Amino acid sequence: MKSKVMFLTIAAVLLLAAPVFAQTPDATAGIGRGELTRLGALIGMGLAAGLCGTGQGKAVASAAEGIARNPGAQAAIQTLMILGLAFIESLAIFTLLIVFLRSS
Repeated sequence: MKSKVMFLTIAAVLLLAAPVFAQTPDATAGIGRGELTRLGALIGMGLAAGLCGTGQGKAVASAAEGIARNPGAQAAIQTLMILGLAFIESLAIFTLLIVFLRSS
């Protein structure tokens, strides 16, 4: 039953979208270089933010595991973790700077 409903939904969406392709193109329609540059910068910022968050999560998890294994080394591990997090976060900030420079 679910597959029939899914098939009918997809068929209805495809049939409703068909008239869009029959329209004549507008002379001003199209994507310019500025829009593509802005789009690329925004996609890059999204990737950088997501991957920086993943890297920070792995760094904190590894530091917590290291402290759990050797509580005596907590100060050294914490210092290196904070330094590493600052470097990771600077990558996202540099990417944000590039987005602002390319978007304007």
